[in-house]
Amino acid sequence: MAQSSIEWTEMTWNPTTGCTKVSQGCKFCYAEVMSKRLQAMGIDKYKDNFKVRIHESELKTPYTWKKPKMVFVNSMSDLFHPEVPLSFIQKVFEVMNDNQQHIFQVLTKRHERLLELHEKLNWTPNIWMGVSVEDQQVEHRIDYLRETNAKVKFLSLEPLIGPLPNLNLSRISWVIVGGESGRKPRPIKAEWVKDIQNQCENLNVAFFFKQWGGTNKKKSGRLLNGRTYDEMPNYRLIA
Repeated sequence: MAQSSIEWTEMTWNPTTGCTKVSQGCKFCYAEVMSKRLQAMGIDKYKDNFKVRIHESELKTPYTWKKPKMVFVNSMSDLFHPEVPLSFIQKVFEVMNDNQQHIFQVLTKRHERLLELHEKLNWTPNIWMGVSVEDQQVEHRIDYLRETNAKVKFLSLEPLIGPLPNLNLSRISWVIVGGESGRKPRPIKAEWVKDIQNQCENLNVAFFFKQWGGTNKKKSGRLLNGRTYDEMPNYRLIA
Protein backbone atom coordinates (compact mmCIF):
# COMPACT_ATOMS: atom_id res chain seq x y z
CA MET A 1 0.00 0.00 0.00
CA ALA A 2 1.03 3.62 -0.39
CA GLN A 3 -0.33 7.03 0.46
CA SER A 4 -1.62 8.60 -2.73
CA SER A 5 -1.35 12.07 -4.24
CA ILE A 6 -4.39 11.28 -6.41
CA GLU A 7 -6.97 13.86 -5.36
CA TRP A 8 -9.99 11.55 -5.26
CA THR A 9 -8.55 8.81 -3.04
CA GLU A 10 -6.37 8.41 0.06
CA MET A 11 -4.14 5.49 -0.75
CA THR A 12 -3.39 2.81 -3.33
CA TRP A 13 -3.33 -0.98 -3.05
CA ASN A 14 -1.85 -3.07 -5.86
CA PRO A 15 -2.56 -6.81 -5.60
CA THR A 16 -1.67 -6.94 -9.29
CA THR A 17 0.83 -4.93 -11.32
CA GLY A 18 1.45 -4.50 -15.03
CA CYS A 19 -0.85 -3.93 -17.97
CA THR A 20 -1.13 -3.56 -21.76
CA LYS A 21 -2.52 -0.71 -23.84
CA VAL A 22 -6.08 -0.97 -25.16
CA SER A 23 -7.10 2.54 -26.29
CA GLN A 24 -5.91 6.11 -26.79
CA GLY A 25 -6.20 6.85 -23.08
CA CYS A 26 -3.28 4.46 -22.53
CA LYS A 27 -0.88 6.29 -24.85
CA PHE A 28 1.13 8.02 -22.11
CA CYS A 29 0.39 5.61 -19.26
CA TYR A 30 1.74 6.99 -15.97
CA ALA A 31 1.78 3.50 -14.43
CA GLU A 32 4.08 2.21 -17.17
CA VAL A 33 6.52 5.08 -16.58
CA MET A 34 6.38 4.59 -12.81
CA SER A 35 6.91 0.86 -13.16
CA LYS A 36 10.17 1.45 -15.04
CA ARG A 37 11.34 3.76 -12.26
CA LEU A 38 10.49 1.25 -9.56
CA GLN A 39 12.26 -1.51 -11.46
CA ALA A 40 15.36 0.68 -11.75
CA MET A 41 15.18 1.28 -7.99
CA GLY A 42 15.32 -2.47 -7.41
CA ILE A 43 11.78 -2.83 -6.05
CA ASP A 44 11.15 -6.58 -6.23
CA LYS A 45 7.45 -6.20 -7.03
CA TYR A 46 8.41 -4.51 -10.30
CA LYS A 47 11.33 -6.72 -11.30
CA ASP A 48 9.40 -7.74 -14.44
CA ASN A 49 8.67 -4.09 -15.25
CA PHE A 50 5.16 -3.74 -16.71
CA LYS A 51 4.36 -7.39 -17.32
CA VAL A 52 1.13 -8.46 -15.63
CA ARG A 53 1.87 -10.08 -12.28
CA ILE A 54 -0.28 -11.10 -9.30
CA HIS A 55 0.90 -10.62 -5.72
CA GLU A 56 -0.73 -13.04 -3.29
CA SER A 57 1.09 -11.46 -0.33
CA GLU A 58 -0.78 -8.19 -0.90
CA LEU A 59 -4.07 -9.84 -0.04
CA LYS A 60 -3.20 -9.63 3.67
CA THR A 61 -2.56 -5.89 3.64
CA PRO A 62 -6.08 -4.41 4.05
CA TYR A 63 -6.59 -6.45 7.23
CA THR A 64 -3.79 -4.43 8.87
CA TRP A 65 -5.33 -0.96 8.34
CA LYS A 66 -6.64 0.30 11.67
CA LYS A 67 -8.71 3.26 10.46
CA PRO A 68 -11.26 3.46 7.60
CA LYS A 69 -9.57 4.27 4.28
CA MET A 70 -10.55 5.23 0.76
CA VAL A 71 -8.46 2.97 -1.45
CA PHE A 72 -7.75 3.01 -5.19
CA VAL A 73 -7.29 -0.64 -6.16
CA ASN A 74 -4.62 -1.35 -8.78
CA SER A 75 -3.32 2.08 -9.65
CA MET A 76 -0.48 0.18 -11.37
CA SER A 77 -2.62 -2.34 -13.23
CA ASP A 78 -6.14 -3.37 -14.29
CA LEU A 79 -7.83 -5.98 -12.14
CA PHE A 80 -9.89 -7.16 -15.13
CA HIS A 81 -6.92 -7.64 -17.43
CA PRO A 82 -7.30 -11.00 -19.26
CA GLU A 83 -4.05 -12.27 -17.73
CA VAL A 84 -5.46 -11.95 -14.20
CA PRO A 85 -7.25 -15.23 -13.39
CA LEU A 86 -10.86 -15.12 -12.20
CA SER A 87 -9.79 -17.06 -9.10
CA PHE A 88 -7.45 -14.23 -8.10
CA ILE A 89 -10.03 -11.52 -8.84
CA GLN A 90 -12.41 -13.41 -6.55
CA LYS A 91 -9.75 -13.45 -3.83
CA VAL A 92 -9.33 -9.68 -4.14
CA PHE A 93 -13.10 -9.27 -3.86
CA GLU A 94 -13.20 -11.52 -0.79
CA VAL A 95 -10.66 -9.24 0.89
CA MET A 96 -12.77 -6.19 0.03
CA ASN A 97 -15.91 -8.00 1.24
CA ASP A 98 -14.19 -8.75 4.57
CA ASN A 99 -13.11 -5.13 5.08
CA GLN A 100 -16.27 -3.10 4.66
CA GLN A 101 -14.93 -0.35 6.88
CA HIS A 102 -12.92 0.74 3.82
CA ILE A 103 -14.06 2.06 0.44
CA PHE A 104 -12.36 0.28 -2.47
CA GLN A 105 -12.34 2.11 -5.81
CA VAL A 106 -11.78 -0.24 -8.75
CA LEU A 107 -11.22 1.18 -12.24
CA THR A 108 -10.99 -0.71 -15.53
CA LYS A 109 -10.79 -0.26 -19.28
CA ARG A 110 -11.74 -3.93 -19.76
CA HIS A 111 -15.49 -3.34 -19.79
CA GLU A 112 -16.30 -6.57 -21.60
CA ARG A 113 -14.53 -8.79 -19.08
CA LEU A 114 -16.04 -6.80 -16.23
CA LEU A 115 -19.53 -7.57 -17.47
CA GLU A 116 -18.60 -11.17 -18.23
CA LEU A 117 -17.44 -11.79 -14.66
CA HIS A 118 -19.59 -9.49 -12.56
CA GLU A 119 -22.12 -12.15 -11.51
CA LYS A 120 -19.28 -14.29 -10.16
CA LEU A 121 -18.24 -11.55 -7.74
CA ASN A 122 -19.73 -10.34 -4.45
CA TRP A 123 -20.49 -6.62 -4.79
CA THR A 124 -20.67 -5.33 -1.24
CA PRO A 125 -21.56 -1.60 -1.03
CA ASN A 126 -17.97 -0.58 -0.20
CA ILE A 127 -16.74 -1.64 -3.66
CA TRP A 128 -17.06 1.24 -6.11
CA MET A 129 -16.67 0.19 -9.74
CA GLY A 130 -15.60 2.56 -12.49
CA VAL A 131 -14.62 2.61 -16.15
CA SER A 132 -12.22 4.96 -17.92
CA VAL A 133 -13.66 6.96 -20.81
CA GLU A 134 -11.29 9.33 -22.60
CA ASP A 135 -13.35 10.17 -25.68
CA GLN A 136 -16.45 9.20 -27.64
CA GLN A 137 -14.70 6.20 -29.20
CA VAL A 138 -14.92 4.32 -25.90
CA GLU A 139 -18.11 5.82 -24.50
CA HIS A 140 -19.78 2.42 -24.84
CA ARG A 141 -17.80 1.26 -21.79
CA ILE A 142 -20.41 3.07 -19.68
CA ASP A 143 -23.19 0.81 -20.95
CA TYR A 144 -21.27 -2.28 -19.84
CA LEU A 145 -20.63 -0.78 -16.40
CA ARG A 146 -24.28 0.10 -16.02
CA GLU A 147 -25.27 -3.58 -16.33
CA THR A 148 -23.05 -4.77 -13.48
CA ASN A 149 -24.12 -5.46 -9.91
CA ALA A 150 -21.84 -2.78 -8.43
CA LYS A 151 -23.76 -0.60 -5.97
CA VAL A 152 -21.72 2.54 -6.73
CA LYS A 153 -20.71 3.07 -10.35
CA PHE A 154 -18.37 5.84 -11.47
CA LEU A 155 -16.60 7.23 -14.52
CA SER A 156 -13.01 8.40 -14.83
CA LEU A 157 -12.95 10.76 -17.82
CA GLU A 158 -9.17 11.07 -17.72
CA PRO A 159 -7.21 11.86 -19.72
CA LEU A 160 -10.09 13.68 -21.38
CA ILE A 161 -8.95 14.06 -24.99
CA GLY A 162 -12.26 14.81 -26.68
CA PRO A 163 -15.76 16.14 -25.99
CA LEU A 164 -18.45 13.97 -24.38
CA PRO A 165 -21.58 16.00 -25.04
CA ASN A 166 -24.26 13.34 -24.60
CA LEU A 167 -23.26 11.16 -21.68
CA ASN A 168 -25.81 8.63 -20.49
CA LEU A 169 -25.45 9.01 -16.73
CA SER A 170 -28.31 6.74 -15.77
CA ARG A 171 -27.29 4.73 -12.67
CA ILE A 172 -23.91 6.52 -12.54
CA SER A 173 -23.11 7.97 -9.10
CA TRP A 174 -19.88 9.85 -9.71
CA VAL A 175 -17.89 11.43 -12.53
CA ILE A 176 -14.18 12.33 -12.34
CA VAL A 177 -12.66 14.55 -15.04
CA GLY A 178 -8.99 15.29 -15.63
CA GLY A 179 -6.64 16.55 -18.31
CA GLU A 180 -3.53 14.71 -19.39
CA SER A 181 -0.18 15.60 -17.82
CA GLY A 182 3.42 14.76 -18.71
CA ARG A 183 5.97 15.85 -21.26
CA LYS A 184 3.70 15.75 -24.33
CA PRO A 185 0.14 15.98 -23.02
CA ARG A 186 -2.76 16.12 -25.42
CA PRO A 187 -4.85 19.27 -24.88
CA ILE A 188 -8.07 19.52 -22.93
CA LYS A 189 -10.64 22.21 -23.71
CA ALA A 190 -12.51 24.13 -21.04
CA GLU A 191 -15.80 23.82 -22.90
CA TRP A 192 -15.56 20.01 -22.71
CA VAL A 193 -15.16 20.13 -18.93
CA LYS A 194 -17.87 22.73 -18.37
CA ASP A 195 -20.31 20.75 -20.49
CA ILE A 196 -19.69 17.58 -18.47
CA GLN A 197 -20.06 19.51 -15.22
CA ASN A 198 -23.40 20.88 -16.43
CA GLN A 199 -24.58 17.40 -17.41
CA CYS A 200 -23.73 16.11 -13.92
CA GLU A 201 -25.37 19.06 -12.18
CA ASN A 202 -28.57 18.65 -14.18
CA LEU A 203 -28.82 14.98 -13.20
CA ASN A 204 -27.57 15.36 -9.61
CA VAL A 205 -24.48 13.24 -10.28
CA ALA A 206 -21.43 13.95 -8.10
CA PHE A 207 -18.72 15.74 -10.11
CA PHE A 208 -14.99 15.81 -9.28
CA PHE A 209 -12.57 17.89 -11.35
CA LYS A 210 -9.11 16.47 -10.77
CA GLN A 211 -6.82 18.66 -12.89
CA TRP A 212 -6.26 20.64 -16.08
CA GLY A 213 -2.99 18.74 -16.54
CA GLY A 214 -0.39 19.95 -19.01
CA THR A 215 3.38 19.92 -18.70
CA ASN A 216 3.11 21.66 -15.31
CA LYS A 217 -0.08 20.33 -13.75
CA LYS A 218 0.54 22.06 -10.42
CA LYS A 219 0.72 25.43 -12.12
CA SER A 220 -2.39 24.83 -14.23
CA GLY A 221 -4.24 23.73 -11.10
CA ARG A 222 -7.77 22.43 -10.81
CA LEU A 223 -10.05 25.44 -10.62
CA LEU A 224 -13.17 25.38 -12.78
CA ASN A 225 -15.67 28.25 -12.80
CA GLY A 226 -13.45 29.89 -10.17
CA ARG A 227 -13.78 27.05 -7.68
CA THR A 228 -12.79 23.45 -6.98
CA TYR A 229 -15.19 20.57 -7.50
CA ASP A 230 -14.59 17.80 -4.97
CA GLU A 231 -17.99 16.17 -4.94
CA MET A 232 -18.25 12.52 -3.90
CA PRO A 233 -21.10 10.02 -4.14
CA ASN A 234 -23.20 9.45 -1.06
CA TYR A 235 -21.72 6.65 1.00
CA ARG A 236 -21.42 5.44 4.55
CA LEU A 237 -18.41 3.66 5.99
CA ILE A 238 -19.01 0.90 8.51
CA ALA A 239 -17.49 1.97 11.82
